[in-house]
Amino acid sequence: MASEDQIARLRLIRSDNIGPVTYFQLLARFGSAQAAIDAIPDLAARGGGRAPKLAPRAAIAREMERVAELGARYVFLGQGLYPPLLAELETAPPALIAKGHLTLLDKPAIAMVGARNASAAACRFARTLAQNLGQAGAVIVSGLARGIDTAAHDGALETGTIAVIAGGIDVFYPPENEERQRAIGERGLVLAEQPPGVEPRARHFPYRNRIIAGLAHGTVVVEAAPNSGSLITARCATEAGREVMAVPGSPLDPRAQGCNQLIREGATLIQNAEDVLEAIRPFTIRPLAQKTLDYAAPSAPPDASETERRIVLDLLSPTAVPVDEIVRQSALAPAIVQTVLLELELAGRLERHAGGKVSLA
Repeated sequence: MASEDQIARLRLIRSDNIGPVTYFQLLARFGSAQAAIDAIPDLAARGGGRAPKLAPRAAIAREMERVAELGARYVFLGQGLYPPLLAELETAPPALIAKGHLTLLDKPAIAMVGARNASAAACRFARTLAQNLGQAGAVIVSGLARGIDTAAHDGALETGTIAVIAGGIDVFYPPENEERQRAIGERGLVLAEQPPGVEPRARHFPYRNRIIAGLAHGTVVVEAAPNSGSLITARCATEAGREVMAVPGSPLDPRAQGCNQLIREGATLIQNAEDVLEAIRPFTIRPLAQKTLDYAAPSAPPDASETERRIVLDLLSPTAVPVDEIVRQSALAPAIVQTVLLELELAGRLERHAGGKVSLA
């Protein structure tokens, strides 16, 4: 049975204008999800806008019933089941919906991504590489897309694979991977950040990519065109301080340009499973700091004055800028700046971007 705190946390997660960063700031400031919910209208008013529409309790109850019907369960950040590598991310999803064997989250993981229109040779290489890495004790993480993702899951299905999907846990995308997703849900693990029934949209895939990279000690890219989603996953891995690896390809094949560029920029060149294991070995033995959510004694930052709000607002524009730069130029305490940004976001006037950047909405 769901606790009141879990219901309140899901209400926050499913509400407008509340992403992971805002979610964690609210819990840190107010000590509990329910206290944060009660404080949101006042915070939004200070930010000069209307309070975001909060997810109704009844809708969350229906969602939780649906998750149970599907044989899935929630994994909340701060609980022992939550993967510690993923918890290191500033934008770690506050909750995931999982179907399958959660014990796979305890094993060393390697992400494998690549082109949807991959060549036959690249798919064969990815399948063999995933199989060899699985036999060496690694779990393969990918996004269940066509091409390289599908080949990686197939190669690791017997040894352990995790599929991170962009839509709901009961949505099969692409449709031809329905049986594959069902098989992974029975023999591996399927993870979804979105609630059941949500069809994947373009904006969901970058969110999914950060989870793929965040779960793994390193990410292997096998065939990727420039500006592809696979390179977004590689960038997420870099930002998380994880190893980025790439399989070289012919300069005559556009599908290899992304990988070759990654190698030029410092990614580790991969030719076989031994190369991957050697590259991630230093990462697999480093200590992990599990993020906890023990907010029994929250330390609320001081409220910002109207003058301080104006200083921060004047430094913002539609162009994304790092929060650290706002702190530097404003000469205000970081806690004050974060408070103003929180108020603006809840008021619908601020957008957060990758790399700790913000802009006016």
